Amino acid sequence: MNVANTDYVVQRDGGYYVAGPIRVSLDSIVYGFNDGESPETIQASFPVLKLSQIYGAIAFYLDNQAEIDRYLVETEREFESCGVPLAEANPVLWAKFLAHEAAGKAVPA
Repeated sequence: MNVANTDYVVQRDGGYYVAGPIRVSLDSIVYGFNDGESPETIQASFPVLKLSQIYGAIAFYLDNQAEIDRYLVETEREFESCGVPLAEANPVLWAKFLAHEAAGKAVPA
């Protein structure tokens, strides 16, 4: 993938991260954005980020959407092919996750 770093997004360790003292994956911002969340709502999930960083990350995504979408598909495939599903590895934790999700609560990233 040939996407340049910006003031708001950097590529390192094989992934994309919002630039700053704490690494937040671009994936997290993009999934929220694609789910219809506003930048302010996304910021509520990642209070360590400034609103300008979230807008910058969204702008980066929109400027590089085809490549970032391919990256997201690739990483999702890699994730799904790894290890034992949580439902099998830890059924109690999986049940808690499902109950939390069914209650309409945001699942921590």
